[in-house]
Amino acid sequence: MRYAEPAAEDRRRLDPARVFAAGLENHHVSNTAYPIAHQSTVAPYRVTAGEQHPVITAAFADAHDLCVYVHVPFCETRCGFCEYTVVRRDEAAQAERYVDALVAEIALWEAAVGLRTRRVHGFDLGGGTPTWLPLEQIARIAEAVRGVAAFEPGVCVSIETTPRIAAREPAKIAGLPGLGFHRISMGVQVADADLLGALGRGHDGAAEQLRAAEHIQEAGFSRFNVDLMYGFAGQSLEGWRATLEHAVRLQPDAITLYRMRYKLTRISHQAGQVGHGQVQALSALATRVLGDAGFSAPTGKTTLSRIAGEDGTSSYLSRRVRDGMAYLGFGLGAQSFSHRTLSYAAGAAGKNLTPYLRRVARGQLPLQDVYRLPRCQAMAKMCAVSFYFGAIDGAAFARCFGVELEQAYPEALAFVLERGLMRWSGRVLGLTAAGLAQLPGVIALFFAPSVQAHLIERAPGDLAPPRRLPVHAPVVGASGV
Repeated sequence: MRYAEPAAEDRRRLDPARVFAAGLENHHVSNTAYPIAHQSTVAPYRVTAGEQHPVITAAFADAHDLCVYVHVPFCETRCGFCEYTVVRRDEAAQAERYVDALVAEIALWEAAVGLRTRRVHGFDLGGGTPTWLPLEQIARIAEAVRGVAAFEPGVCVSIETTPRIAAREPAKIAGLPGLGFHRISMGVQVADADLLGALGRGHDGAAEQLRAAEHIQEAGFSRFNVDLMYGFAGQSLEGWRATLEHAVRLQPDAITLYRMRYKLTRISHQAGQVGHGQVQALSALATRVLGDAGFSAPTGKTTLSRIAGEDGTSSYLSRRVRDGMAYLGFGLGAQSFSHRTLSYAAGAAGKNLTPYLRRVARGQLPLQDVYRLPRCQAMAKMCAVSFYFGAIDGAAFARCFGVELEQAYPEALAFVLERGLMRWSGRVLGLTAAGLAQLPGVIALFFAPSVQAHLIERAPGDLAPPRRLPVHAPVVGASGV
């Protein structure tokens, strides 16, 4: 499949200095979540409902290597910081029906693109909280995926849980390795009791989290990760240090740090209360505290591991981020990416089960939105995600897009290299300490022009739709890629 032709908004190059400044000003939205403002920036590439099936199947026709993600949209409660597709509590009664639909959807994808002929390099079961489901339903999902997927040797399959489930349902946790899950990730987020309560996580006490970690260790997973979050309004350095030290006491193999992004959350109105300097101070403290405890990672990488030479992430995320591998997402609102297309499953917009269940019941791929991308948007998607690891692999980039990173982003590379924000190590372009301190500005340099213009136009700290003002940044040449 050919790339889509870029719209006029994506055929220009904007002044890197202005883009960099706009990224820093809009530090809450200039991050790895790409694209921004779908309703304007990628709207020209949205295909009609009648085109969705042929476009998506053609896009994956040549994706012989891919990763698989399955989304479970149920949780004990929707936390204030959650930006993901999680359904209302009253829809949880349809959990068994949802798993039926998931199994049917996987079969639909097999019929559409021939999954059995592909090599699967990663599989994550995420959410929501997939371990909210009974063990037998988790088994059904795992069996459905393995029934149509040829897994490459050594794939690390991962699942997510909460401290409450891991602490109170040890038999369920103990049963997961037998279903083929090698890695488990537990969402601790913060250990500050007052902050936990404000975020809707007041039930997670330190004692319960320690008990949860013990059950995970006893279950025999190959790897154990703990997720932490920072960048909340009112989050102090002292409270964050206590969270970090508590996470170390849980004895995980890796700790992943997520910066609060605010967009699409119940606390989005608090974004303006958190300055970029506060976020950087919290990030720097985490690096020091975890480093002293034996956890390390390249500059800018969000997962720190205490096992030398390991990413600390699942195979699914490692192959997506480092290698830019295509991926298929199954389930409500799940995202898929093929290097030529970006798509979202039914239910992504309204966060309810009905559209998804209805599509699958009709024997249709449950697609909500499909975008056939120009190369500049596809490249930007890969680059944005690459910053989870703090670096862009130039060799992987060239394999994915048929062009060298230096050819695709000459102005951006000149800007970051001259200012010491990034540096080459072989064919890997990685962040420096200075670049990490100004990450929102750096990452914006690799966005497509329409997304860069969106950052320039919007009011800093405003998570509402952007102002539609003219972009005064100069056009310095048509985008050739």
